[in-house]
Amino acid sequence: MTPKLRPRTARRAAAALALLLGSLALQPGAEAATPAPSARPAPPERDLGREVLPEGDGWAAEGAGTTGGSAADDAHVFTVRTRAQLVAALDGGSSTPKIIKVAGTIDANTDDRGRRLDCSDYATDGYALDAYLAAYDPRTWGGAKPAGAQEDARKASAARQAERVELLVGSNTTLVGVGTGAVLKGASLQVRDADNVIVRNLELRDAYDCFPAWQPNTGGLGDWKTAYDTLWLRGATHVWVDHVTASDRGRPDDKEPTLFGRNFLRHDGLLDITNGSDLVTVSWSRFADHDKAMLIGNGDGVTTDRGKLRVTLHHNEFHSVVQRAPRVRFGQVHLYNNRYVIPGDAEYRYSIGVSTESRIVAENNAFEAPGHVEVADLLKSWNGSALTQRGTVFNGFPVDLVSIYNAYNSGSEQDLSPDTGWTPALHGPVDSAERAAADVAREAGAGRAAR
Repeated sequence: MTPKLRPRTARRAAAALALLLGSLALQPGAEAATPAPSARPAPPERDLGREVLPEGDGWAAEGAGTTGGSAADDAHVFTVRTRAQLVAALDGGSSTPKIIKVAGTIDANTDDRGRRLDCSDYATDGYALDAYLAAYDPRTWGGAKPAGAQEDARKASAARQAERVELLVGSNTTLVGVGTGAVLKGASLQVRDADNVIVRNLELRDAYDCFPAWQPNTGGLGDWKTAYDTLWLRGATHVWVDHVTASDRGRPDDKEPTLFGRNFLRHDGLLDITNGSDLVTVSWSRFADHDKAMLIGNGDGVTTDRGKLRVTLHHNEFHSVVQRAPRVRFGQVHLYNNRYVIPGDAEYRYSIGVSTESRIVAENNAFEAPGHVEVADLLKSWNGSALTQRGTVFNGFPVDLVSIYNAYNSGSEQDLSPDTGWTPALHGPVDSAERAAADVAREAGAGRAAR
C-alpha cells in the first residue's frame, strides 16, 4: 500500500459541494425560496490523538508500526494546560496507553502552583556566574577540568533545574497539541528506552540551560556544554514526530555573550536521536533559528549502534540552522523532500553531516542559500565514506552534491562514494524537490497537522 502523505483538508469536499449547488440555475419562472436548513451533518473534526502513523510512512512503520497512545481508554485521555497537569498525565514515563492533549502554552520553568521560575530560583550552594568565571578562567585555571566549590554548586543548581524541565515520555504515548497554538516552553522532552511514541502538532521552544559547564579541552579551544535537547530520543523505538516546530525562539544563542572566547551557549540539540534509538519517522516538522539541530548517533566509538538508528526524515524544513541537519553516525537514514533555508550570516557550517559508518540516502531535497554559500558547503564528512543523492536542487538548479563535494575537497578529505548500498522501501511518493519545497513552506510545522 502506498500511503498518501501530503496534508489533506476535509473542507475541500464541503467547499466543492457548495460551489456546485450555488451554480445550479433556477428554472424559468421559478421564484427563489428561502433555503431549508441542510440535513447533511458537518464533517467530524479530526481527532489527532487517535491517529496512527500511516502504513509505509518511513522507518517507524517497520514491523508493528507506530500507534502511540491511540488505544487509550477514556480514563487516560488528558487535556493539559499547566506543567503540573502535564507531569501528572505523563505518569513518570509509564507505559500505560495514553493520549495527552496540550492546550495553550505550558512553561516547564514553573513551580507546582504555576509560579514562574528563573535561573536565580534554581541556583544553590553559592553558585554565581561571575564567581564561576573567576574560578575557571583559562588564564589562571589552565586546561584542567573544572573542580571545586563553584563547579559543585553549578552541578547542584543544574540538578534543580533538570528536576523541573526534564519530562519523560513513556511507551504507548501520544502527545499532541490542540489547534494552532499549543506550545511547550523551556522543557526537554525525553523518550528514554521507550517504544511506540507519537509527538504531533506541538511547538517546542527554548530549552534554556541556566548553568552551562565549561569544558576546557573541547575542540582545542574549549567550549560551553549545555544539557538540554528540546526533544531527545535515547534508546527509543517506533517514534513518529510530525508537525512539530522546534526552535530557540525568544532567547537565541547568538544573542548570548562571548565568555572565555566562546559563545556562551544555552541550548543543545533540537532533536537528537541517540543511544541505539531505532525506527523513527520525522515528518512535516520545522527546525529553526538554531546552531546544532539534529544528531543521529552519539559517538564514533559506539559500535553497538550498528544496525540501529534507522530514521526517515521527509517534508521537513531546516530554517536558519547552522549545522547538523542532520549529522549521522552509523544510521541508515532516508532524507527526502526536505527544504533547507540556509542562514544568511557567516556562521553557517554545513547541513548534512556524513560521519562514521553512516548510510544516508538523500532524495529530492531543496536548498535555498545566500551568495556566499557554495554547493560543496552543504556537506561535511568526518570519517564518512558514502552518501547516495539524487534530485537535489540548489537555488533552483539541479546539482550533484557528492561529485561537487569530492571535486571541491580533492586531496584534503576522503572522497565520498555515491553508493551507500541500500534502497529505501518504506516511504510515500517522492515528489520533485521544487514541489516538495513549496508544500513544506506552506504545510510544515506546528498548528498545521489538521489541515
